[in-house]
Amino acid sequence: MTPYYWQYLPLFMQIVAVFLLGLGMVVASWFVGRHRNSATKLAAYECGIVAVGDARGRFSVRFYLVAVLFILFDVEAVFMMPWAVVYRKLPHITGSPLFGFWEMLVYLGFVGVGLYYIVRKGILNWSQDKADL
Repeated sequence: MTPYYWQYLPLFMQIVAVFLLGLGMVVASWFVGRHRNSATKLAAYECGIVAVGDARGRFSVRFYLVAVLFILFDVEAVFMMPWAVVYRKLPHITGSPLFGFWEMLVYLGFVGVGLYYIVRKGILNWSQDKADL
């Protein structure tokens, strides 16, 4: 009887193969690519935009609020997808025919209250500049 860790040998081989493939691509690009350093290439930005000002500029709080809200509503979609996949099986699992429906309705109610709050607070309104956020 073989030890159980031999079952992980294909996974380990795949990880090694991917590592070697990545290393091979980097080494091949080193030999194939051009190595001509210029003032533009050695600048902080290679996209052609001349660097102006300080890199530590301040951003509005709204930028971060919208980023956090995007993550929250993205997580909402992540929670809804598995529910939608197993929705037809939920009555057999829970024993109640509408348990999954009411469960998701309560969840969407909480999400709706949160959406109402952020719209009412004016977080998504970028046309006004509010200092109290």
